[in-house]
Amino acid sequence: MNLRKIFKFREAGILFALFLIWLITAIVNPRFLSSYNLQLLSRQIAVFGLIAIGETFVILTEGIDLSPGSVIVLTSVLVASFMSSGMGIFAAIVLTLLIAVIIGIWHGILITKLKVPPFIITLGTFAMGRGLATVITKGQPVLNLPDSFSFIWQGMLFKSIPFPVIILIVISGFSIFLLGRTIYGRHIYAVGGNIEAARLSGINVDNIRILAYVLSAVMAGIVGIMITSRLGQGNPNVGVTYEMYAIAASVIGGTSLFGGVGTIVGALIGAGILTAVWNSLILLQVSSYWHQVVLGMIIVVAVTVDVLREKTKGKGG
Repeated sequence: MNLRKIFKFREAGILFALFLIWLITAIVNPRFLSSYNLQLLSRQIAVFGLIAIGETFVILTEGIDLSPGSVIVLTSVLVASFMSSGMGIFAAIVLTLLIAVIIGIWHGILITKLKVPPFIITLGTFAMGRGLATVITKGQPVLNLPDSFSFIWQGMLFKSIPFPVIILIVISGFSIFLLGRTIYGRHIYAVGGNIEAARLSGINVDNIRILAYVLSAVMAGIVGIMITSRLGQGNPNVGVTYEMYAIAASVIGGTSLFGGVGTIVGALIGAGILTAVWNSLILLQVSSYWHQVVLGMIIVVAVTVDVLREKTKGKGG
């Protein structure tokens, strides 16, 4: 009975794939399981996991967000600029996240009220965010940040759990509760499953979709702050291709690009798989030029599987 329950677990297949990747990498390169590398892995899973959570909310509504990488770089230079100008750490973080909220609202309103396709408006932010970051910094890193700000990335709880992992656990728990235990969660699945049916049933579809884009932007903003803490500077060159990691992790985790299907747990496992692959390539000293090739291949495979799954479901219906 217990085994039957395990195999009925929706994410059992991708969880097995994650363990298999870890096992093979550990056999090929024992350094994979070193304490230093495991801490590196856990912090990177937090980065990919957070943006995957944000992207999952959007994709569940049958949308897409191509802007996480640009929101990351913009919030990175903003929080650094605020602190370097004398603003306190807490105030700088709050103000930066408020700007991320505004970006999410901007996306949501244009998509729901003006009917701009999600691909177009988030692609526009993809270009504008990175451009604004370069304008603000004139292409140079923002320095002179408070030493205590490094705690967000380097800090440890009980001298063993990296602080970014704590952030991921808290946000994951909130997100799982939001999707699984609240009216918003039921509504977001309804909107993604059939937007017109959801509207006819009295669901405020526009508000549901707007909140999804706000959550995605806030997750990217949190990651931008974390990366600034890691580097000790606001750098206008960070976050490159992170939107691809967000989409890939979500889709690998079982979130359907057709909307209405997916879980936060799946997105986290997808982020774990991407992180393991990324780390494996580094440990195996594979040229960084191949990293994007591998990422592209993973995205193609994940999307193809999603399309085939949708076609199979359609035939079954």
